[in-house]
Amino acid sequence: MTAMNLPGELNPSVRLLMGPGPSNIHWRVYRALATPVIGHLDPEFIVMMDEISNMLRAVFQTENRLTIPMSGTGSSGMETCFVNVVEPGDKVVIGVNGVFGERMADVASRCGAEVVRIDEQWGRVIDPGRICDALGKHSDARLFAVVHAETSTGIMQPLEEVGSFLRERDTLFLVDTVTSLGGCELKVDDWGIDLCYSGTQKCLSVPPGLSPVTLSDKALEVLRNRGTEVQSWYLDLNMIARYWGEERVYHHTAPVSMLYALREALRIVLEEGLEQRFERHRMAGEYLQTGFGELGWALFAEEGRRLPMLTSVVLPRGLEDGATRRRLLDEYGIEVGGGLGETKGKIWRVGLMGETARKENADTLLSALREIWG
Repeated sequence: MTAMNLPGELNPSVRLLMGPGPSNIHWRVYRALATPVIGHLDPEFIVMMDEISNMLRAVFQTENRLTIPMSGTGSSGMETCFVNVVEPGDKVVIGVNGVFGERMADVASRCGAEVVRIDEQWGRVIDPGRICDALGKHSDARLFAVVHAETSTGIMQPLEEVGSFLRERDTLFLVDTVTSLGGCELKVDDWGIDLCYSGTQKCLSVPPGLSPVTLSDKALEVLRNRGTEVQSWYLDLNMIARYWGEERVYHHTAPVSMLYALREALRIVLEEGLEQRFERHRMAGEYLQTGFGELGWALFAEEGRRLPMLTSVVLPRGLEDGATRRRLLDEYGIEVGGGLGETKGKIWRVGLMGETARKENADTLLSALREIWG
């Protein structure tokens, strides 16, 4: 038998991760990933599950009982929220002003929903008054969904007015916070959010692989009273809640090492303090955006609504998108993200998330661009 020609030991290059995710990882999180694995029903692991849920409640700023990390990336959290409360024939209203609003509309459609879109130009927020007007006309909608921090455009959608409007209505309020959780103000309870999902790889600075979600009692009531089975067995919160709740009924094998990593990252977030962490992201983002202005590069997102942790910048005439990003990677070890959809080849998406959200990292990128572009 011919011996298999095995590849060599993996030794990836060191990168400064300034794309739209993942972000750089704290050494304590790497250490947690190397912690010895125990069983996902081990009494010590069950104690850790409760610790994770409690810390996630603090970061989401919620008292919701069902606040857990789903196994899978942020898209699994999105599907979790839709498949558990949307049934075939339900009306769903979705704000669409970027790739991830488009993705929510796609998922809702696959659930058999009647999708009503509120479209807005990419790079601009959807006016909350316009949303409330639409929801008044579609008072029978099962839910309204929108992206808080649109990763494809770099804008932050205001949520409070819509949450207040829906608080005493039957329509549920679903929010994508994949890019915002842990990087800017997010008050799930105060803002009337009923279903919220995120990802670990952005402002929480954990490798991709988990999706924190939280559901209000209002959302759980809809789940309990649905007339059909949840279309996804794997994402069925009726069963998963029994694993994360007091019963501890086996559902699937939890990703033990990823949960170790999330636990340590949440400890780091709360040690820093939410307000201090939000301020660090704000200062780093503003510093980078000012630096782009000094280079003569225009910002893409609507002024006054720009994300601190994800800056979208218009490429100057004559700059080659792919070739320049590859040069940044090869010569400087810096990763930045290109545009998606209608912005492909027109903008970059530059992240300062979690551990990467430091002024010195902004300086490193700006210095490299001065050398490359002048």
